[in-house]
Amino acid sequence: MVRNGEEIDPKVRKVWCDMKKNLLCAVAVFVIAGLCAGAVQAGSREVRKVESCIEILSEIMEIPEQGMPPALLNDAWGVAIIPNLIKAGFIFGGRYGTGVLVVHSEDHGWSNPVFVSLAGGSFGWQIGAQAIDVILVFKTKRSLDAITSGKFTLGADASVAAGPVGRYAGAATDIQLKAEIYSYSRTRGLFAGIALDGAVLQIDYKANSAFYDMAGLLPLQILTSKEIQAPPVAEDLKKTLTRYASQPGG
Repeated sequence: MVRNGEEIDPKVRKVWCDMKKNLLCAVAVFVIAGLCAGAVQAGSREVRKVESCIEILSEIMEIPEQGMPPALLNDAWGVAIIPNLIKAGFIFGGRYGTGVLVVHSEDHGWSNPVFVSLAGGSFGWQIGAQAIDVILVFKTKRSLDAITSGKFTLGADASVAAGPVGRYAGAATDIQLKAEIYSYSRTRGLFAGIALDGAVLQIDYKANSAFYDMAGLLPLQILTSKEIQAPPVAEDLKKTLTRYASQPGG
């Protein structure tokens, strides 16, 4: 090997080549580690979201005499849980949050979770900001079909009403309210003007891909397929739903 008209010592040449190889290997390892870390971080974010959903469901169901009636949960076609929905506004307002949707399967168990987002604006007397944990209970299959087919507007595509509370509250209340969806919320702030009418519920495809480590998944595949492998936290969510739906009064 000749450099600037001078022949380089073979030993020096070998050291130089080894340094280049080590540098290239180090760069490759760094890039791969970065990509893997990004994938793990994304998947971890969704796992934490499901864990939050389990926690919120448990806390709401355990509120003495004021929790969601187990009968309502047991008879539901599906349930959406949105932790930490942020609402803020001054006359004009906005809200946004992400969570999961699960449905009752044919064997009356629960499906794997599909990730969703809830967003919308509002107008009226409202001032302040708050974080709300929201649970939506779907009473009809029609509403779920609309969500999995695209975006779904609460109050326009289906009627929404505040759900009955109390362990033994009759789910038959729906006969009077004629609501297709019951809403429950837990508030951790001050706000005037709480309403979900006009909010859009839609599928979060990116979160689904990260959680299941599979691109291009359709909502119906997740909700109906027995072949899709989900992280263990999905099974924890199913067990939590089953436990509360089968409580006395359910």
